[in-house]
Amino acid sequence: MITLSPSLLAADFANLTKDIDMLNRSEADWLHLDVMDGVFVPNISFGFPVLQAVAKICKKPLDVHLMIVDPGKFTQQVKALGAYMMNVHYEACPHLHRTIQQIHDAGMKAGVTLNPHTPVNVLEDIIQDVDMVLLMTVNPGFGGQKFIEHSIQKVKKLKQLIQSTESHALIQVDGGVNHDTAPRLVAAGVDVLVAGSYVFGAENPEERIKELKGL
Repeated sequence: MITLSPSLLAADFANLTKDIDMLNRSEADWLHLDVMDGVFVPNISFGFPVLQAVAKICKKPLDVHLMIVDPGKFTQQVKALGAYMMNVHYEACPHLHRTIQQIHDAGMKAGVTLNPHTPVNVLEDIIQDVDMVLLMTVNPGFGGQKFIEHSIQKVKKLKQLIQSTESHALIQVDGGVNHDTAPRLVAAGVDVLVAGSYVFGAENPEERIKELKGL
């Protein structure tokens, strides 16, 4: 069954408790937290004070996606949240292997994210060390963007790399997930769907989550 990680970025920031209570009741598996610094991506989302408040009330495992420069220096702060997954960008980590080791040493699962322009073959020498690869299916920084169609083929290439290296890495996608793209992504080999606007913008978010879980 598909793993679903709704993105807090699309929630109601004036009433986060309501939306997190909904997620706690729902069939969602994780909560996806997009941390943006306004440097690595052209937007700022939220920092650790907000994440700490969310961590106190969220009953789902935290899937922390750091869209920031030098993400490794925040490993201990992410660990302190009780995070399940710490996800860093390939493009932001000149010493990626070291960063992955730091994440594992802190007791978390390690994820690596690729921007739309970054080919999957850059992961050949690291794929056996990571627990998940997140493919951005829109350009990172803003929610509600149009899905990049080439992402379907990119998922297939990543699946081939994982199988050929006998890696156990999961494939996650983030961006433009909806009723049209989600089934095609799952068919291509995706294990984990991040959904923001499609979930929180729905008239009945719990039903929307149930719908995606049924893929």
